[in-house]
Amino acid sequence: MSSASTRLLKLFEGHRLTPTQRRIAHCMVRRAGDAPFLSSVELAELAGVSQPSVTRFAVALGFDGYPALRRHLRESEPPEGAEPAAEGEGPGGLNEYQQAVHAEIENLRHLATLLDDPAPVERAGALLAASRPLPVLGLRAAAAQASGFAYFAAKVHPDVRLLTEGGSMLQDRIDGCVRAGAGALMCFALPRHPRETVEALDRAREAGLSIVTVADSAFAPVAHPGDLLLPAAVGTGLAFDTACAPMLLGRVLLEAMCDGLPDAQARLEEFDARASERGLFAE
Repeated sequence: MSSASTRLLKLFEGHRLTPTQRRIAHCMVRRAGDAPFLSSVELAELAGVSQPSVTRFAVALGFDGYPALRRHLRESEPPEGAEPAAEGEGPGGLNEYQQAVHAEIENLRHLATLLDDPAPVERAGALLAASRPLPVLGLRAAAAQASGFAYFAAKVHPDVRLLTEGGSMLQDRIDGCVRAGAGALMCFALPRHPRETVEALDRAREAGLSIVTVADSAFAPVAHPGDLLLPAAVGTGLAFDTACAPMLLGRVLLEAMCDGLPDAQARLEEFDARASERGLFAE
């Protein structure tokens, strides 16, 4: 990877960028040698975005505007004679797609380290297993994680209620779960965090539910001192977040929940038998 690309990647690290802003960032990394000399209009054309988006991108990085960002890049240029690297290559010659995969591998390694202490997951599994019904919340980007969790949870838990749509009905559905006897709520919360998720969790706490949350960080907007929050980082190397670690943590929680359901194995065997009778799956 060229020194210019490395400097750009370090500049972008730690910033929560929108998909459009990430597209600009990827364009700059690919054109690292030219980036300090591109006008905002030229960069916008190369990235396929609007010129105001380039300005907002510079502000998101902490600069007063794009001219300040370009000046910073020019001032950090290496001395003449520095050897350029092949365009599009990253550390160790990896392209941007490979870098994203390796970043996710690091997220999974970090998750494995967190699981050195299984107590939080075991506690969460017990809470989820005991809740009748079990509401599972996930809005927008987190809806896929919540849906996957609820799909498998319903194979072993007698009453799983999926909540993936916001609006005025969401709090009504949470209240309905409470009236039906729910004691806990499973939440998946991923960036960008919808305000409705924060509000729904506030309502769930007011109603007395214990909250188990899988979030991208212990400092996510949904974090609350009384909740059991389990962090699993998302990948940010592509235009849209990748959520391999949150997905795997959800499966780990399912395993822990099964440990708290004495009839979980019997339910799975019953499902398999019925699926076979119906010819549900292609062999």
